[in-house]
Amino acid sequence: QVQLAESGGGLVQSGGSLRLSCAASGRALGVYSMGWFRQTPGKDRSIVATISPSGVNTYYPDAVKGRFTISRDNANNRVYLDMTNLKSEDTAIYSCAAHESYSGSHYIEFALNEYTSWGQGTQVTVSS
Repeated sequence: QVQLAESGGGLVQSGGSLRLSCAASGRALGVYSMGWFRQTPGKDRSIVATISPSGVNTYYPDAVKGRFTISRDNANNRVYLDMTNLKSEDTAIYSCAAHESYSGSHYIEFALNEYTSWGQGTQVTVSS
């Protein structure tokens, strides 16, 4: 099973930018659909972005579309989330997760419960 570790969170002003990184170890990342998720106290974890194993296909919910970009570097076992024009409602703990894909290299996994490996999370706080 792949192990994941996030970094790059922190405090940023509204309108600012951050780049989150997810480093994978234990297995090659190229067979996994990857996702970024976020959670705030009292709320369910929600999807922020997903990317297929190949990196060709991505998905973003409307709340972050046009502001967030997910990318991956399979050679270096890393996934990134570039966040721009951050808003106070983006404040959350952000986690990366992996789903081992048997559906092809362009497959995106949307179901949160299909992701079986999770990082510990990194806090992002956006001040208004």
